[in-house]
Amino acid sequence: MRRILITSGPTREYLDPVRFLTNASSGRMGAALAQAVLNQGDLPVIVSGSVEITYPDSAEIHWTETTEEMLQCCVELFPQCSGVIGAAAPCDFMPVMFSPQKLQKPADGSGITVAFRETPDILATLGQMKRQDQWSIGFALETAGVQNGGKEHALEKLQKKNCRLIVLNTPDSISKSRSTFQVFDAAGTLRLNFTGTKAALAEKLLSMSGK
Repeated sequence: MRRILITSGPTREYLDPVRFLTNASSGRMGAALAQAVLNQGDLPVIVSGSVEITYPDSAEIHWTETTEEMLQCCVELFPQCSGVIGAAAPCDFMPVMFSPQKLQKPADGSGITVAFRETPDILATLGQMKRQDQWSIGFALETAGVQNGGKEHALEKLQKKNCRLIVLNTPDSISKSRSTFQVFDAAGTLRLNFTGTKAALAEKLLSMSGK
């Protein structure tokens, strides 16, 4: 039985104890991938941010909150896994400063200015760790479609993250059970142009991952 690492859902980066930066990732793609892994007789090892959906009961689940927590958990788990599918949507940025007290509105109504810095790239870090017998698949959500620079951005991410395949999708797929996806390999070849459910896409991705 292979162990397949799956990152899923969003991460949170806190500005103060009650406010945070996040995104609308639902975890549905991660759940679909987990079920597909189970269907083929392997064990999904899910590292997830906070989501409202339910993962398969037979999956091994590790809950995290921040991007750094998700990264550290994945770094610990990846050496025991055959491959990783990065379906999570980690925050790309975090506040430079964290306030231990709830930030208050300025009395003069002037607002506040927040500076951000980049968070660590989880899949790129795993790509650097990857052994020859391991593989990785990434996701690239781009507002630009294939014809408007989306493909180029996706392929840049594939190279940076050292992935075997990259899945290009758009914000239309967030929180939806079905959408349109394009899958590219490292040569830039379109391997799959697919419209359908995330469950069906998950099955196809696993069949393309290699044993």
